Amino acid sequence: MCGVHLLVNSTGKGEESIQAMMEACRHRGPDHSSWREVAEGVYLASNRLKTLDLRDQANQPLVNEEEEAYLSWNGFLYNYQELKNELLMDGVLFESTSDGEVLLRWLIQKGREGVKRLQGMYAFAFVHKKKNQIILGRDPLGVKSLYFTEQKGILACSSEIRCLLRADLVPKELHQEQFSPYFYLRHVLPGETFIRRIQELLPGELKTWNLRGECLDVRKIPLENPSPKPALTEDGFEEIMMDAVLKHIHADVPIGLILSGGADSSLLYQLWYRQTGRVLPTFTIGFQDAYRKKFKDADFASKLVASQKSFHQEVIISPDWFLETWPAYIRDLDHPVGDSASYLTWALAKKAKDSVKILVSGAGADELFGGYNRHLAYKKYVHHPLFWNGVAAKFNRIPLLGKSFQRFLSGIHPSPQRTFMNFASLSVLPDSLANALDSGYSHGEQLFKNALEWDRTVYLVYDLFKIHDNACMAHGIEGRVPFLDWQVVDWSLRLGELETRNAAPKFWIKSLLKREGLTGFANRKKFGFGLPIKEWLIDHAGVRNKVLSSVIDLGTQYAEIVPEEWSPLVQRPERYIASHFLLLFNLCVLSDWIKENQL
Repeated sequence: MCGVHLLVNSTGKGEESIQAMMEACRHRGPDHSSWREVAEGVYLASNRLKTLDLRDQANQPLVNEEEEAYLSWNGFLYNYQELKNELLMDGVLFESTSDGEVLLRWLIQKGREGVKRLQGMYAFAFVHKKKNQIILGRDPLGVKSLYFTEQKGILACSSEIRCLLRADLVPKELHQEQFSPYFYLRHVLPGETFIRRIQELLPGELKTWNLRGECLDVRKIPLENPSPKPALTEDGFEEIMMDAVLKHIHADVPIGLILSGGADSSLLYQLWYRQTGRVLPTFTIGFQDAYRKKFKDADFASKLVASQKSFHQEVIISPDWFLETWPAYIRDLDHPVGDSASYLTWALAKKAKDSVKILVSGAGADELFGGYNRHLAYKKYVHHPLFWNGVAAKFNRIPLLGKSFQRFLSGIHPSPQRTFMNFASLSVLPDSLANALDSGYSHGEQLFKNALEWDRTVYLVYDLFKIHDNACMAHGIEGRVPFLDWQVVDWSLRLGELETRNAAPKFWIKSLLKREGLTGFANRKKFGFGLPIKEWLIDHAGVRNKVLSSVIDLGTQYAEIVPEEWSPLVQRPERYIASHFLLLFNLCVLSDWIKENQL
Protein backbone atom coordinates (compact mmCIF):
# COMPACT_ATOMS: atom_id res chain seq x y z
CA MET A 1 0.00 0.00 0.00
CA CYS A 2 1.15 3.52 -0.62
CA GLY A 3 0.39 7.01 -1.77
CA VAL A 4 0.72 7.31 -5.55
CA HIS A 5 1.94 10.54 -7.15
CA LEU A 6 2.77 11.45 -10.74
CA LEU A 7 3.50 14.85 -12.22
CA VAL A 8 4.18 16.06 -15.75
CA ASN A 9 5.14 19.71 -15.41
CA SER A 10 6.68 21.97 -18.04
CA THR A 11 6.53 25.08 -15.83
CA GLY A 12 9.87 24.49 -14.13
CA LYS A 13 8.48 23.77 -10.63
CA GLY A 14 8.35 20.00 -10.92
CA GLU A 15 10.71 19.07 -8.08
CA GLU A 16 9.05 21.40 -5.63
CA SER A 17 5.56 20.20 -6.54
CA ILE A 18 6.25 16.45 -6.47
CA GLN A 19 7.91 16.75 -3.08
CA ALA A 20 4.95 18.72 -1.73
CA MET A 21 2.60 16.00 -2.98
CA MET A 22 4.67 13.30 -1.34
CA GLU A 23 4.98 15.17 1.98
CA ALA A 24 1.20 15.71 2.13
CA CYS A 25 0.63 11.96 1.95
CA ARG A 26 3.12 10.53 4.44
CA HIS A 27 0.29 9.15 6.58
CA ARG A 28 -0.57 6.72 3.77
CA GLY A 29 2.97 5.36 3.65
CA PRO A 30 4.84 6.01 6.89
CA ASP A 31 7.53 3.38 6.23
CA HIS A 32 9.29 4.90 3.21
CA SER A 33 8.93 7.90 0.90
CA SER A 34 10.82 8.65 -2.29
CA TRP A 35 10.58 10.52 -5.58
CA ARG A 36 12.53 10.71 -8.82
CA GLU A 37 12.48 12.42 -12.18
CA VAL A 38 11.96 9.47 -14.56
CA ALA A 39 12.04 11.54 -17.77
CA GLU A 40 12.48 15.20 -18.51
CA GLY A 41 9.68 17.00 -16.67
CA VAL A 42 8.08 13.69 -15.57
CA TYR A 43 8.17 12.93 -11.84
CA LEU A 44 7.04 9.89 -9.87
CA ALA A 45 6.74 9.58 -6.08
CA SER A 46 5.48 7.09 -3.51
CA ASN A 47 4.75 6.81 0.20
CA ARG A 48 5.04 3.14 1.15
CA LEU A 49 3.24 1.19 3.86
CA LYS A 50 5.11 -2.10 4.06
CA THR A 51 2.81 -5.14 4.07
CA LEU A 52 4.50 -7.69 1.75
CA ASP A 53 8.29 -8.10 1.60
CA LEU A 54 9.46 -5.60 4.17
CA ARG A 55 12.91 -5.21 2.62
CA ASP A 56 14.13 -2.11 0.79
CA GLN A 57 14.06 -4.02 -2.53
CA ALA A 58 10.27 -3.54 -2.54
CA ASN A 59 10.37 0.23 -1.94
CA GLN A 60 8.69 2.52 -4.43
CA PRO A 61 8.81 3.98 -6.99
CA LEU A 62 9.72 0.61 -8.50
CA VAL A 63 12.31 0.81 -11.28
CA ASN A 64 13.48 -1.30 -14.20
CA GLU A 65 16.44 0.62 -15.62
CA GLU A 66 16.93 -1.70 -18.59
CA GLU A 67 13.39 -1.16 -19.84
CA GLU A 68 13.24 2.43 -18.56
CA ALA A 69 10.00 1.56 -16.80
CA TYR A 70 8.77 2.98 -13.49
CA LEU A 71 5.80 2.27 -11.24
CA SER A 72 4.06 3.90 -8.29
CA TRP A 73 1.01 2.00 -7.13
CA ASN A 74 -1.41 1.48 -4.26
CA GLY A 75 -3.18 -1.78 -3.56
CA PHE A 76 -3.00 -5.54 -3.27
CA LEU A 77 -3.03 -8.05 -6.14
CA TYR A 78 -5.07 -11.10 -5.17
CA ASN A 79 -3.62 -13.22 -7.99
CA TYR A 80 -0.05 -12.00 -7.88
CA GLN A 81 1.36 -15.50 -7.30
CA GLU A 82 -0.39 -16.76 -10.43
CA LEU A 83 0.92 -13.85 -12.50
CA LYS A 84 4.41 -14.29 -11.05
CA ASN A 85 4.48 -17.97 -11.97
CA GLU A 86 3.53 -17.10 -15.55
CA LEU A 87 6.32 -14.53 -15.74
CA LEU A 88 8.82 -17.01 -14.28
CA MET A 89 7.86 -19.46 -17.04
CA ASP A 90 8.73 -16.68 -19.52
CA GLY A 91 12.17 -16.33 -17.98
CA VAL A 92 11.56 -13.19 -15.90
CA LEU A 93 13.70 -12.95 -12.76
CA PHE A 94 12.60 -11.26 -9.55
CA GLU A 95 14.52 -9.39 -6.87
CA SER A 96 11.74 -9.33 -4.23
CA THR A 97 8.66 -11.23 -3.11
CA SER A 98 6.34 -8.21 -3.36
CA ASP A 99 3.23 -8.00 -5.50
CA GLY A 100 4.44 -4.56 -6.61
CA GLU A 101 7.39 -6.00 -8.50
CA VAL A 102 5.03 -8.52 -10.12
CA LEU A 103 2.86 -5.62 -11.30
CA LEU A 104 5.83 -3.69 -12.68
CA ARG A 105 7.19 -6.63 -14.66
CA TRP A 106 3.71 -7.68 -15.78
CA LEU A 107 3.05 -4.23 -17.23
CA ILE A 108 6.43 -4.27 -18.99
CA GLN A 109 5.77 -7.68 -20.53
CA LYS A 110 2.04 -7.49 -21.22
CA GLY A 111 1.31 -3.76 -21.57
CA ARG A 112 -2.19 -2.35 -21.50
CA GLU A 113 -3.74 -5.58 -22.80
CA GLY A 114 -2.38 -7.42 -19.78
CA VAL A 115 -4.16 -5.19 -17.27
CA LYS A 116 -7.37 -7.19 -17.72
CA ARG A 117 -5.61 -10.16 -16.08
CA LEU A 118 -5.02 -8.26 -12.85
CA GLN A 119 -7.30 -9.25 -9.99
CA GLY A 120 -7.17 -7.03 -6.97
CA MET A 121 -7.67 -3.59 -5.52
CA TYR A 122 -5.29 -1.16 -7.15
CA ALA A 123 -4.55 2.28 -8.53
CA PHE A 124 -1.30 2.83 -10.38
CA ALA A 125 0.82 5.28 -12.33
CA PHE A 126 3.16 3.50 -14.79
CA VAL A 127 5.74 5.28 -16.93
CA HIS A 128 7.38 3.46 -19.86
CA LYS A 129 9.98 5.85 -21.18
CA LYS A 130 10.95 3.66 -24.14
CA LYS A 131 7.35 3.59 -25.36
CA ASN A 132 6.70 7.27 -24.55
CA GLN A 133 3.78 6.24 -22.34
CA ILE A 134 2.22 7.23 -19.04
CA ILE A 135 -0.58 4.88 -17.95
CA LEU A 136 -2.98 5.47 -15.06
CA GLY A 137 -5.26 2.62 -14.01
CA ARG A 138 -7.89 1.89 -11.37
CA ASP A 139 -9.36 -1.51 -10.49
CA PRO A 140 -12.79 -2.30 -12.03
CA LEU A 141 -14.49 -2.54 -8.64
CA GLY A 142 -13.23 0.91 -7.62
CA VAL A 143 -11.79 -0.13 -4.26
CA LYS A 144 -8.84 2.26 -4.58
CA SER A 145 -9.01 5.89 -5.72
CA LEU A 146 -6.82 7.95 -8.01
CA TYR A 147 -7.40 11.67 -8.51
CA PHE A 148 -6.00 13.70 -11.37
CA THR A 149 -5.94 17.13 -12.92
CA GLU A 150 -5.14 18.17 -16.49
CA GLN A 151 -4.24 21.79 -17.20
CA LYS A 152 -2.07 23.66 -19.64
CA GLY A 153 1.42 22.25 -19.23
CA ILE A 154 0.48 20.05 -16.25
CA LEU A 155 -0.77 16.50 -15.73
CA ALA A 156 -0.83 15.33 -12.14
CA CYS A 157 -2.36 12.46 -10.21
CA SER A 158 -2.39 11.39 -6.58
CA SER A 159 -4.08 8.99 -4.18
CA GLU A 160 -5.54 11.96 -2.31
CA ILE A 161 -6.99 15.32 -3.27
CA ARG A 162 -5.06 17.12 -0.55
CA CYS A 163 -1.76 16.30 -2.29
CA LEU A 164 -2.78 18.16 -5.44
CA LEU A 165 -3.95 21.11 -3.35
CA ARG A 166 -0.84 21.26 -1.15
CA ALA A 167 1.35 21.38 -4.27
CA ASP A 168 -0.64 24.39 -5.55
CA LEU A 169 -1.40 22.54 -8.78
CA VAL A 170 -5.05 23.65 -8.79
CA PRO A 171 -6.79 26.66 -7.26
CA LYS A 172 -8.92 26.06 -4.16
CA GLU A 173 -12.24 26.51 -5.91
CA LEU A 174 -15.28 24.75 -4.49
CA HIS A 175 -17.23 22.75 -7.08
CA GLN A 176 -20.64 24.05 -6.04
CA GLU A 177 -22.57 21.92 -8.54
CA GLN A 178 -21.82 18.92 -6.30
CA PHE A 179 -23.95 20.28 -3.47
CA SER A 180 -27.15 18.79 -4.86
CA PRO A 181 -25.80 15.23 -5.23
CA TYR A 182 -24.37 15.43 -1.72
CA PHE A 183 -27.72 16.43 -0.18
CA TYR A 184 -29.39 13.33 -1.64
CA LEU A 185 -26.62 10.75 -2.06
CA ARG A 186 -24.11 11.74 0.68
CA HIS A 187 -21.40 12.02 -1.97
CA VAL A 188 -20.54 13.78 -5.23
CA LEU A 189 -21.32 12.49 -8.72
CA PRO A 190 -19.15 9.65 -10.06
CA GLY A 191 -15.81 10.94 -11.32
CA GLU A 192 -16.22 14.36 -9.69
CA THR A 193 -14.89 15.98 -6.51
CA PHE A 194 -15.72 19.06 -4.45
CA ILE A 195 -12.68 20.77 -5.98
CA ARG A 196 -13.21 22.15 -9.44
CA ARG A 197 -10.56 20.88 -11.92
CA ILE A 198 -9.81 17.77 -9.88
CA GLN A 199 -11.45 14.61 -11.16
CA GLU A 200 -11.33 10.99 -10.12
CA LEU A 201 -10.39 8.13 -12.40
CA LEU A 202 -13.52 6.01 -12.83
CA PRO A 203 -13.55 2.37 -11.69
CA GLY A 204 -11.94 0.23 -14.37
CA GLU A 205 -10.62 3.23 -16.29
CA LEU A 206 -7.23 2.92 -18.02
CA LYS A 207 -5.92 6.18 -19.46
CA THR A 208 -2.75 6.69 -21.48
CA TRP A 209 -0.77 9.89 -22.09
CA ASN A 210 2.54 10.57 -23.79
CA LEU A 211 5.45 12.02 -21.80
CA ARG A 212 4.31 15.54 -22.69
CA GLY A 213 1.01 14.92 -20.90
CA GLU A 214 -1.12 14.61 -24.06
CA CYS A 215 -3.95 12.07 -23.69
CA LEU A 216 -3.69 9.24 -26.22
CA ASP A 217 -6.19 6.59 -25.21
CA VAL A 218 -8.96 5.73 -22.74
CA ARG A 219 -10.02 2.13 -22.18
CA LYS A 220 -12.26 0.15 -19.86
CA ILE A 221 -10.73 -2.66 -17.80
CA PRO A 222 -13.19 -5.59 -17.82
CA LEU A 223 -14.19 -7.39 -14.66
CA GLU A 224 -13.10 -10.88 -15.67
CA ASN A 225 -12.67 -14.02 -13.59
CA PRO A 226 -11.07 -16.82 -15.63
CA SER A 227 -10.60 -18.97 -12.53
CA PRO A 228 -12.55 -22.24 -12.15
CA LYS A 229 -16.15 -21.50 -11.23
CA PRO A 230 -17.54 -23.71 -8.44
CA ALA A 231 -21.13 -24.90 -8.64
CA LEU A 232 -23.71 -22.50 -7.20
CA THR A 233 -24.17 -24.56 -4.03
CA GLU A 234 -23.40 -23.98 -0.36
CA ASP A 235 -20.26 -26.08 -0.71
CA GLY A 236 -19.19 -24.01 -3.71
CA PHE A 237 -19.78 -20.76 -1.84
CA GLU A 238 -17.85 -22.01 1.16
CA GLU A 239 -14.94 -22.88 -1.16
CA ILE A 240 -14.66 -19.40 -2.67
CA MET A 241 -15.21 -17.64 0.66
CA MET A 242 -12.51 -19.68 2.37
CA ASP A 243 -10.13 -18.91 -0.51
CA ALA A 244 -10.97 -15.19 -0.26
CA VAL A 245 -10.38 -15.12 3.50
CA LEU A 246 -7.01 -16.86 3.26
CA LYS A 247 -5.86 -14.59 0.42
CA HIS A 248 -6.87 -11.35 2.08
CA ILE A 249 -5.68 -12.22 5.57
CA HIS A 250 -2.15 -12.68 4.26
CA ALA A 251 0.76 -10.32 4.82
CA ASP A 252 4.15 -9.97 6.47
CA VAL A 253 2.69 -7.63 9.12
CA PRO A 254 -0.03 -8.00 11.81
CA ILE A 255 -3.63 -8.07 10.53
CA GLY A 256 -6.83 -7.27 12.44
CA LEU A 257 -10.56 -7.43 11.75
CA ILE A 258 -13.31 -4.86 12.22
CA LEU A 259 -15.84 -7.08 14.01
CA SER A 260 -19.37 -5.72 14.24
CA GLY A 261 -20.95 -8.98 15.31
CA GLY A 262 -23.10 -8.88 12.18
CA ALA A 263 -23.33 -11.71 9.67
CA ASP A 264 -20.57 -10.50 7.35
CA SER A 265 -17.65 -9.87 9.70
CA SER A 266 -18.65 -12.84 11.87
CA LEU A 267 -18.41 -15.18 8.89
CA LEU A 268 -14.96 -13.84 7.96
CA TYR A 269 -13.71 -14.39 11.49
CA GLN A 270 -15.23 -17.84 11.83
CA LEU A 271 -13.87 -19.14 8.53
CA TRP A 272 -10.40 -17.89 9.37
CA TYR A 273 -10.44 -19.40 12.86
CA ARG A 274 -11.85 -22.73 11.73
CA GLN A 275 -9.25 -23.09 8.95
CA THR A 276 -6.17 -21.89 10.86
CA GLY A 277 -6.96 -22.31 14.54
CA ARG A 278 -5.43 -18.86 15.12
CA VAL A 279 -7.25 -15.88 16.57
CA LEU A 280 -7.23 -12.50 14.87
CA PRO A 281 -7.04 -9.20 16.71
CA THR A 282 -10.55 -7.79 16.54
CA PHE A 283 -11.91 -4.27 17.05
CA THR A 284 -15.46 -3.13 17.57
CA ILE A 285 -17.38 0.01 18.44
CA GLY A 286 -19.33 0.31 21.66
CA PHE A 287 -21.48 3.04 23.16
CA GLN A 288 -22.44 4.07 26.66
CA ASP A 289 -25.06 2.06 28.55
CA ALA A 290 -27.89 4.41 27.58
CA TYR A 291 -27.50 3.42 23.93
CA ARG A 292 -26.20 -0.14 24.25
CA LYS A 293 -29.59 -1.80 24.11
CA LYS A 294 -30.20 -0.39 20.63
CA PHE A 295 -26.61 -0.44 19.31
CA LYS A 296 -25.61 -4.05 20.00
CA ASP A 297 -22.47 -4.54 17.89
CA ALA A 298 -20.17 -4.73 20.90
CA ASP A 299 -22.27 -7.35 22.67
CA PHE A 300 -22.47 -9.62 19.62
CA ALA A 301 -18.76 -9.21 18.84
CA SER A 302 -17.79 -10.09 22.42
CA LYS A 303 -20.02 -13.15 22.32
CA LEU A 304 -18.39 -14.42 19.13
CA VAL A 305 -14.84 -14.34 20.53
CA ALA A 306 -15.71 -15.15 24.15
CA SER A 307 -14.62 -18.80 23.96
CA GLN A 308 -11.24 -17.96 22.42
CA LYS A 309 -8.15 -16.35 23.88
CA SER A 310 -8.51 -13.52 21.43
CA PHE A 311 -7.10 -10.01 21.34
CA HIS A 312 -10.40 -8.12 21.26
CA GLN A 313 -10.74 -4.40 21.84
CA GLU A 314 -13.90 -2.37 22.20
CA VAL A 315 -13.64 1.33 21.39
CA ILE A 316 -16.23 3.20 23.45
CA ILE A 317 -17.55 6.32 21.70
CA SER A 318 -19.15 8.85 24.01
CA PRO A 319 -20.59 12.21 22.93
CA ASP A 320 -17.81 14.06 24.77
CA TRP A 321 -15.05 11.98 23.14
CA PHE A 322 -16.74 12.52 19.78
CA LEU A 323 -16.61 16.29 20.27
CA GLU A 324 -13.01 16.12 21.47
CA THR A 325 -11.79 14.13 18.45
CA TRP A 326 -13.99 15.68 15.77
CA PRO A 327 -11.48 18.40 14.72
CA ALA A 328 -8.77 15.74 14.20
CA TYR A 329 -11.19 13.63 12.16
CA ILE A 330 -12.03 16.58 9.92
CA ARG A 331 -8.33 17.35 9.44
CA ASP A 332 -7.76 13.75 8.34
CA LEU A 333 -10.77 13.74 5.99
CA ASP A 334 -9.48 13.99 2.44
CA HIS A 335 -12.92 14.34 0.81
CA PRO A 336 -16.32 14.54 2.50
CA VAL A 337 -18.78 11.64 2.51
CA GLY A 338 -21.85 12.10 4.69
CA ASP A 339 -21.74 8.76 6.47
CA SER A 340 -21.07 8.46 10.19
CA ALA A 341 -19.47 5.06 9.54
CA SER A 342 -16.53 7.11 8.29
CA TYR A 343 -15.95 8.56 11.75
CA LEU A 344 -16.39 5.17 13.43
CA THR A 345 -13.89 3.50 11.08
CA TRP A 346 -11.46 6.36 11.73
CA ALA A 347 -11.86 5.86 15.49
CA LEU A 348 -11.28 2.10 15.18
CA ALA A 349 -8.19 2.61 13.03
CA LYS A 350 -6.88 5.16 15.53
CA LYS A 351 -7.01 2.44 18.18
CA ALA A 352 -5.87 -0.41 15.94
CA LYS A 353 -2.72 1.31 14.64
CA ASP A 354 -0.90 0.42 17.86
CA SER A 355 -1.14 -3.31 17.12
CA VAL A 356 -1.90 -3.97 13.42
CA LYS A 357 -1.06 -2.56 9.98
CA ILE A 358 -3.99 -4.08 8.05
CA LEU A 359 -7.70 -3.98 8.91
CA VAL A 360 -10.14 -6.35 7.24
CA SER A 361 -13.83 -5.50 7.03
CA GLY A 362 -17.05 -7.10 5.81
CA ALA A 363 -17.82 -4.26 3.38
CA GLY A 364 -19.48 -5.26 0.13
CA ALA A 365 -21.57 -8.21 1.27
CA ASP A 366 -24.84 -6.24 1.44
CA GLU A 367 -24.36 -4.88 -2.08
CA LEU A 368 -23.59 -8.30 -3.56
CA PHE A 369 -26.25 -10.30 -1.77
CA GLY A 370 -29.13 -7.87 -1.12
CA GLY A 371 -28.71 -7.17 2.57
CA TYR A 372 -30.15 -3.67 2.93
CA ASN A 373 -33.71 -2.71 3.88
CA ARG A 374 -34.02 -0.91 0.55
CA HIS A 375 -33.49 -4.26 -1.17
CA LEU A 376 -36.46 -5.73 0.71
CA ALA A 377 -38.55 -2.70 -0.26
CA TYR A 378 -37.54 -3.00 -3.91
CA LYS A 379 -38.35 -6.71 -3.95
CA LYS A 380 -41.85 -5.84 -2.77
CA TYR A 381 -42.11 -3.28 -5.57
CA VAL A 382 -40.75 -5.39 -8.46
CA HIS A 383 -43.14 -8.27 -7.72
CA HIS A 384 -46.11 -5.97 -8.52
CA PRO A 385 -44.86 -2.67 -10.00
CA LEU A 386 -48.14 -1.67 -11.68
CA PHE A 387 -50.08 -2.26 -8.47
CA TRP A 388 -47.67 -0.22 -6.38
CA ASN A 389 -47.56 2.62 -8.89
CA GLY A 390 -51.34 2.83 -8.61
CA VAL A 391 -51.27 2.76 -4.82
CA ALA A 392 -48.58 5.43 -4.71
CA ALA A 393 -50.51 7.71 -7.03
CA LYS A 394 -53.54 7.60 -4.73
CA PHE A 395 -52.24 7.26 -1.20
CA ASN A 396 -48.67 8.48 -0.77
CA ARG A 397 -49.80 11.69 0.95
CA ILE A 398 -51.97 10.04 3.60
CA PRO A 399 -50.19 10.48 6.97
CA LEU A 400 -52.12 7.68 8.70
CA LEU A 401 -50.16 5.09 6.71
CA GLY A 402 -47.06 5.44 8.90
CA LYS A 403 -43.64 6.91 8.19
CA SER A 404 -41.95 3.80 6.77
CA PHE A 405 -44.84 3.05 4.42
CA GLN A 406 -45.02 6.70 3.37
CA ARG A 407 -41.30 6.57 2.63
CA PHE A 408 -41.88 3.47 0.51
CA LEU A 409 -44.73 5.00 -1.47
CA SER A 410 -43.03 8.36 -1.95
CA GLY A 411 -40.07 6.66 -3.63
CA ILE A 412 -42.16 4.84 -6.23
CA HIS A 413 -41.83 6.21 -9.75
CA PRO A 414 -43.11 4.97 -13.14
CA SER A 415 -39.47 4.08 -13.93
CA PRO A 416 -38.19 1.02 -12.00
CA GLN A 417 -34.68 2.47 -12.18
CA ARG A 418 -35.78 5.75 -10.71
CA THR A 419 -37.72 3.90 -7.99
CA PHE A 420 -34.63 2.13 -6.70
CA MET A 421 -32.49 5.26 -6.93
CA ASN A 422 -35.10 6.95 -4.73
CA PHE A 423 -35.00 4.04 -2.26
CA ALA A 424 -31.19 4.28 -2.14
CA SER A 425 -31.16 8.05 -1.53
CA LEU A 426 -31.84 10.07 1.59
CA SER A 427 -34.99 11.42 -0.06
CA VAL A 428 -36.74 11.43 -3.43
CA LEU A 429 -34.39 12.64 -6.16
CA PRO A 430 -35.18 15.81 -8.10
CA ASP A 431 -35.57 15.26 -11.84
CA SER A 432 -32.33 17.05 -12.72
CA LEU A 433 -30.22 14.82 -10.48
CA ALA A 434 -32.06 11.64 -11.45
CA ASN A 435 -31.46 12.42 -15.13
CA ALA A 436 -27.76 12.98 -14.48
CA LEU A 437 -27.52 9.58 -12.78
CA ASP A 438 -29.72 7.66 -15.21
CA SER A 439 -27.01 6.82 -17.75
CA GLY A 440 -25.08 4.89 -15.09
CA TYR A 441 -28.03 2.64 -14.26
CA SER A 442 -28.64 -0.57 -16.24
CA HIS A 443 -31.99 -0.65 -18.02
CA GLY A 444 -32.28 -4.36 -18.77
CA GLU A 445 -35.07 -6.68 -17.71
CA GLN A 446 -33.31 -8.02 -14.60
CA LEU A 447 -34.73 -5.36 -12.31
CA PHE A 448 -33.40 -6.63 -9.00
CA LYS A 449 -29.96 -7.53 -10.38
CA ASN A 450 -29.79 -4.03 -11.88
CA ALA A 451 -30.52 -2.57 -8.45
CA LEU A 452 -27.69 -4.56 -6.86
CA GLU A 453 -25.37 -3.42 -9.64
CA TRP A 454 -26.28 0.19 -8.90
CA ASP A 455 -25.40 -0.27 -5.25
CA ARG A 456 -22.14 -2.02 -6.14
CA THR A 457 -21.01 0.58 -8.68
CA VAL A 458 -22.24 3.76 -6.98
CA TYR A 459 -22.99 3.46 -3.26
CA LEU A 460 -20.22 0.97 -2.54
CA VAL A 461 -17.60 2.87 -4.56
CA TYR A 462 -18.39 6.46 -3.60
CA ASP A 463 -19.47 5.88 -0.01
CA LEU A 464 -18.16 2.72 1.68
CA PHE A 465 -14.86 2.32 -0.17
CA LYS A 466 -14.11 6.01 0.24
CA ILE A 467 -14.69 6.05 3.97
CA HIS A 468 -12.90 2.75 4.61
CA ASP A 469 -9.78 3.72 2.68
CA ASN A 470 -9.58 7.30 3.96
CA ALA A 471 -10.25 6.39 7.60
CA CYS A 472 -7.72 3.54 7.65
CA MET A 473 -4.98 5.30 5.68
CA ALA A 474 -5.25 8.38 7.88
CA HIS A 475 -3.54 6.21 10.51
CA GLY A 476 -1.18 4.35 8.16
CA ILE A 477 -3.34 1.21 8.00
CA GLU A 478 -4.29 -0.75 4.89
CA GLY A 479 -7.96 -1.71 4.56
CA ARG A 480 -8.98 -4.99 2.91
CA VAL A 481 -12.37 -6.29 1.82
CA PRO A 482 -12.54 -10.09 1.23
CA PHE A 483 -16.15 -9.97 0.01
CA LEU A 484 -14.87 -7.99 -2.97
CA ASP A 485 -12.52 -10.78 -3.99
CA TRP A 486 -13.19 -11.28 -7.68
CA GLN A 487 -14.37 -14.86 -7.28
CA VAL A 488 -16.96 -13.77 -4.73
CA VAL A 489 -18.15 -10.92 -6.97
CA ASP A 490 -18.29 -13.33 -9.92
CA TRP A 491 -20.40 -15.70 -7.82
CA SER A 492 -22.96 -12.98 -7.13
CA LEU A 493 -23.06 -12.02 -10.83
CA ARG A 494 -23.70 -15.62 -11.90
CA LEU A 495 -26.86 -15.88 -9.77
CA GLY A 496 -30.04 -15.43 -11.82
CA GLU A 497 -32.66 -12.70 -11.44
CA LEU A 498 -35.38 -14.86 -9.90
CA GLU A 499 -32.92 -16.75 -7.72
CA THR A 500 -31.53 -13.48 -6.37
CA ARG A 501 -34.89 -11.77 -6.01
CA ASN A 502 -36.56 -14.68 -4.21
CA ALA A 503 -33.67 -15.41 -1.86
CA ALA A 504 -33.69 -14.16 1.70
CA PRO A 505 -31.31 -11.24 2.39
CA LYS A 506 -27.70 -12.48 2.27
CA PHE A 507 -28.95 -16.06 1.99
CA TRP A 508 -25.55 -17.55 1.13
CA ILE A 509 -23.69 -15.82 3.95
CA LYS A 510 -26.28 -16.72 6.55
CA SER A 511 -26.43 -20.32 5.33
CA LEU A 512 -22.70 -20.70 5.98
CA LEU A 513 -23.06 -19.12 9.41
CA LYS A 514 -25.75 -21.64 10.31
CA ARG A 515 -23.52 -24.47 9.12
CA GLU A 516 -20.86 -23.09 11.48
CA GLY A 517 -23.31 -23.25 14.38
CA LEU A 518 -23.76 -19.46 14.50
CA THR A 519 -27.51 -19.29 13.90
CA GLY A 520 -27.92 -16.44 16.38
CA PHE A 521 -25.55 -14.28 14.33
CA ALA A 522 -27.23 -15.30 11.08
CA ASN A 523 -30.63 -14.32 12.45
CA ARG A 524 -29.51 -11.01 13.91
CA LYS A 525 -31.68 -8.17 12.67
CA LYS A 526 -29.97 -5.86 10.20
CA PHE A 527 -28.66 -2.72 11.89
CA GLY A 528 -26.44 -0.18 10.21
CA PHE A 529 -22.93 0.75 11.29
CA GLY A 530 -23.24 4.31 12.51
CA LEU A 531 -23.38 6.78 15.35
CA PRO A 532 -26.52 7.28 17.50
CA ILE A 533 -26.97 10.64 15.81
CA LYS A 534 -30.64 11.16 16.55
CA GLU A 535 -30.24 10.20 20.20
CA TRP A 536 -27.23 12.46 20.68
CA LEU A 537 -28.92 15.41 18.99
CA ILE A 538 -31.83 15.03 21.39
CA ASP A 539 -29.92 14.12 24.58
CA HIS A 540 -26.60 15.98 24.37
CA ALA A 541 -26.52 19.77 24.15
CA GLY A 542 -22.88 19.84 23.02
CA VAL A 543 -23.43 17.56 20.04
CA ARG A 544 -26.66 19.34 19.17
CA ASN A 545 -25.02 22.77 19.22
CA LYS A 546 -22.03 21.54 17.23
CA VAL A 547 -24.08 19.96 14.44
CA LEU A 548 -26.76 22.63 14.18
CA SER A 549 -24.30 25.54 14.19
CA SER A 550 -22.30 23.94 11.35
CA VAL A 551 -25.49 23.40 9.33
CA ILE A 552 -26.51 27.03 9.84
CA ASP A 553 -23.04 28.20 8.78
CA LEU A 554 -23.32 26.19 5.57
CA GLY A 555 -26.79 27.54 4.86
CA THR A 556 -25.68 31.11 5.49
CA GLN A 557 -22.58 30.97 3.32
CA TYR A 558 -24.10 29.01 0.44
CA ALA A 559 -27.77 29.94 0.60
CA GLU A 560 -27.97 30.46 -3.17
CA ILE A 561 -26.83 26.91 -4.02
CA VAL A 562 -28.60 24.91 -1.33
CA PRO A 563 -31.36 22.88 -3.07
CA GLU A 564 -34.57 24.83 -2.71
CA GLU A 565 -36.45 22.15 -0.80
CA TRP A 566 -33.76 22.15 1.90
CA SER A 567 -33.61 25.91 2.48
CA PRO A 568 -35.88 25.71 5.55
CA LEU A 569 -33.69 22.94 7.00
CA VAL A 570 -30.43 24.89 6.84
CA GLN A 571 -32.16 27.99 8.26
CA ARG A 572 -33.91 26.27 11.20
CA PRO A 573 -32.22 22.85 11.56
CA GLU A 574 -33.51 22.34 15.11
CA ARG A 575 -36.95 21.68 13.64
CA TYR A 576 -35.66 18.71 11.63
CA ILE A 577 -33.84 16.66 14.25
CA ALA A 578 -36.47 13.92 14.41
CA SER A 579 -37.15 13.66 10.69
CA HIS A 580 -33.78 14.44 9.01
CA PHE A 581 -31.04 13.78 11.58
CA LEU A 582 -28.92 11.92 9.00
CA LEU A 583 -28.94 14.88 6.62
CA LEU A 584 -28.09 17.27 9.46
CA PHE A 585 -25.01 15.21 10.31
CA ASN A 586 -24.00 14.98 6.63
CA LEU A 587 -24.19 18.75 6.24
CA CYS A 588 -22.14 19.22 9.41
CA VAL A 589 -19.39 17.08 7.81
CA LEU A 590 -19.46 19.13 4.61
CA SER A 591 -19.55 22.47 6.39
CA ASP A 592 -16.60 21.65 8.65
CA TRP A 593 -14.57 20.16 5.78
CA ILE A 594 -15.04 23.32 3.72
CA LYS A 595 -13.90 25.47 6.65
CA GLU A 596 -10.92 23.22 7.41
CA ASN A 597 -9.72 23.45 3.80
CA GLN A 598 -10.43 27.18 3.55
CA LEU A 599 -12.58 26.86 0.46
